[in-house]
Amino acid sequence: MTKPLYSTNCFNPLIRVAEDCPAQRGEEPQLRGSQPTVAVLQFQMIAGAPYKYTSDDVVFATSSAGRALDPKAAKKARSLARETFFSRGQACMRASPLGKRFGWGVHADAEGRIALFAVDSKRYQALAGDPEVAQTRAMRSKRA
Repeated sequence: MTKPLYSTNCFNPLIRVAEDCPAQRGEEPQLRGSQPTVAVLQFQMIAGAPYKYTSDDVVFATSSAGRALDPKAAKKARSLARETFFSRGQACMRASPLGKRFGWGVHADAEGRIALFAVDSKRYQALAGDPEVAQTRAMRSKRA
């Protein structure tokens, strides 16, 4: 019996910045010491290739399981690690520090591929006002 696979992918929503996000504009996350944070890894991956990756791709690649894989790992090993990772539910991009702390909205197209838009950008405002685009917010950092 195979385990069900969970997905973080969504189709055509805008994940708006959290209500308690301190950033008034999109801020690029910085390294903490010499190690990249999850925010830095996610930002580099998505900003470097808008609408190329799905949420599942980003969540897996920036997780400890995804980072532990050798970049030259065989496709089968990568596929097995990804299947194991998604056999349990995972936090989606609503939980990403990009929308909670750094002022970035995440938009997914009809195929589930994602891109970042700064909260102060015209494109973010256009997506936020579009009735055809489902709207949700990034998770708050603090309780209400």
